[in-house]
Amino acid sequence: MTKLRALYDEHGQSPWLDNLKRSYFTGGKLGRLLVAGIRGVTANPTIVANAIVGSTDYDREYETAIRSGSTVKDAYWHLAVSDVRTALGMLRPLFDHSRGADGFVSVEIDPALAADTAGTIQAARELHRRINEPNLLVKIPATTEGVPAIRSTIAAGRSVNVTLIFSLERYRQVMEAYLSGLEELLAKGGDPSAVHSVASFFVSRVDTEIDRRLEAIGSDQALDLRGRAAIAQAKVAYRLYRAAFSGQRWKVLAAGGGRVQRPLWASTSTKNERYPDTMYVDSLIGPETINTLPEKTIEAFEDHGLVSRTIDEDVDEAADILERVAAVGIDLDDVGRTLEVDGVARFRKSIGELLASLEAKATVLRPQTSFKP
Repeated sequence: MTKLRALYDEHGQSPWLDNLKRSYFTGGKLGRLLVAGIRGVTANPTIVANAIVGSTDYDREYETAIRSGSTVKDAYWHLAVSDVRTALGMLRPLFDHSRGADGFVSVEIDPALAADTAGTIQAARELHRRINEPNLLVKIPATTEGVPAIRSTIAAGRSVNVTLIFSLERYRQVMEAYLSGLEELLAKGGDPSAVHSVASFFVSRVDTEIDRRLEAIGSDQALDLRGRAAIAQAKVAYRLYRAAFSGQRWKVLAAGGGRVQRPLWASTSTKNERYPDTMYVDSLIGPETINTLPEKTIEAFEDHGLVSRTIDEDVDEAADILERVAAVGIDLDDVGRTLEVDGVARFRKSIGELLASLEAKATVLRPQTSFKP
């Protein structure tokens, strides 16, 4: 048995692949990963941009779209949706077999809409209508403006991967948006059982930002906390999850067919070479969770990762670590806001660079056509 399979079979955690590109289909990579135990796929604008620009796999399809009169941006979405459709088809048997527990593919709305509630709601609706598959999760960022869009999208009966969660306070808001959205859907006679959602809680980026601030403080107490905050915060988040999806409020929703919104550990590749390359996998294993993994992390985990339930170990100590981080002068809510702004900016930059690169290709293919992003 692979360690990926052991994660699910022994501990109820679903490993998902954090990447999507055309060569995964043509070379059989995704099929092999599914056999090995991968149970879902996530993508974001940076991943899609790297896939399109970093290979020639899309050139012929892009050329056809441009020569037929498509705008650069429409051609980009055509390529992205094409890959998502293929992946959805490959994962559909798992979705059906698991009765909607796994087998999902996530794709993100335009990051330029991160501060636009109405635009986000419309974009999520259009993506669901365009692709129209039950195992699609549309990614909506957990910005201040994104949270009400999440609630509205859930209330409309559409499935969501909530992304870019960096703080416990924002996570509480995300869970509330999901629960209240389900309540609205149920009240108007909708079917909560057809709605799926995960909450993508980022980890390694949290350590990167907090470590930077701890090193700026420079005291022994501060330096001793490096590399400890992100895992501690995720463990406390899991405790919040268990509390939110229990009790009378949840029992009513569950009786109506509601499904839990599982926490998904994102950004699980180690950014600091001083830290073990599987630390954000080994330390966050537990039931009703997801860990989305890039290829290198999958390979490292299969080679020397530890398969053991760890998510609810030493949770009181985890809470103490967060208190100690705050005591040395780190504002965790400010860390979350900083990383949220940075995350959205990174995605916007990726899309901007991709569209500029595609425009250069379009200029050659269609010299008289001006840039229409």
